Amino acid sequence: MKKLIGPFSQILTMEDLPLSGPLSDDHLIIIRNGGVVFDEEKIIKTGNFDELRKEVSDIIEISSSKVLLPGFIDSHTHICYSGDRSSEFSKRNSGVPYQRILEEGGGIHNTMKATAEASDDELVNSTLLRLDRHFSEGVMTCEIKSGYGSTLENELRLLRIINKIKSLHKSDIIPTCLAAHVKPKDFESNEVYLDSIIDDLIPILRAEKLSTRMDIFTEEKAFSVDESVSYLNKLSNMFDITVHANQFSSGAVKVGVDVGARSVDHLEIINDKEIEYLSKSDTSGVVLPGCSIGLGLPFAPVRKLLDSNCKISIATDWNPGSAPMGDLLTQCSILSSFEKLSSVEIFASITFRAANSLGLSDRGKISPSMIADFIAFDSSDYREILYNQGKMKPSLKCKRGKIYN
Repeated sequence: MKKLIGPFSQILTMEDLPLSGPLSDDHLIIIRNGGVVFDEEKIIKTGNFDELRKEVSDIIEISSSKVLLPGFIDSHTHICYSGDRSSEFSKRNSGVPYQRILEEGGGIHNTMKATAEASDDELVNSTLLRLDRHFSEGVMTCEIKSGYGSTLENELRLLRIINKIKSLHKSDIIPTCLAAHVKPKDFESNEVYLDSIIDDLIPILRAEKLSTRMDIFTEEKAFSVDESVSYLNKLSNMFDITVHANQFSSGAVKVGVDVGARSVDHLEIINDKEIEYLSKSDTSGVVLPGCSIGLGLPFAPVRKLLDSNCKISIATDWNPGSAPMGDLLTQCSILSSFEKLSSVEIFASITFRAANSLGLSDRGKISPSMIADFIAFDSSDYREILYNQGKMKPSLKCKRGKIYN
């Protein structure tokens, strides 16, 4: 049955905006005194609320001023884990580099150990709690990576848990296999481990349909450029590819673009040649301000990337080590001030541009035929949302046509 919700002071539809390059707030299509007609799952129509109510009898009337946006999309997270790395946070703030902690057996290895020791129920419940908080803050589609498996069997266990969570939470979950995060300690070399992923893990992953996406951490203390190229070339015809690229050193952007990756994620260290190379491709850049905040490192040069006509989205990188905050809107608000990003550039980067980085075309806009995912803020002016630097949260959520207050 069709329903009408409204009237909203402003509806930011995010329609008719390009997937790449800079955006001005003048480009926004804003419906004032607007309404949305939707059914059990899809958006049917948008327009003036008073006109729409003549067509629809089932009306959800909004009593106070609200701004409506598409539901947010977090395209890069590591939220299926156990354990705590607050001691490492203190070490880093005392001057110990993240890479040294990892080299000495800490970092990701500590999370692998804690995750291996946690029960399936503990991992399911802790991940659901993180998703609950994300949903309350407007995130309705969430990518979740594996990558904290201390063995290949533990990697499969995590992917099975992430897939179980898909059936337990109202959010849409996009599982990604990040078995190539760092080499587990029991393997003699990176080459042996990557070959084992190909030979032993991938057949099971495909048979059980655990993920259509593969990721690798291309970095000096993880997997080299040459190792990543060899690995990804064996996978690119079977999976969507994404790459942890250019976090601490350059070189991995070209790897991702050359294998036709959906996205290259991080980009804190990127030179002009790499920016130009990315801008001429169909690969999206995903920037992760939470990691820069967590590690005290410079942000990815988003202003320069956009002005060079790159496809850019923003994600949290929510993880227990480098990005424990996990608040997408707060991170975006901070990034917008430091990188001088317009409101529409921010909102595009966590709606339809984020959807594109995941290969999704059915969400990210308040538009006919799109999934009925939208969120409302208690305001009459969309500019107040970022002005409040993440403290203004959505008061109303609609996920696939179901309303949550």
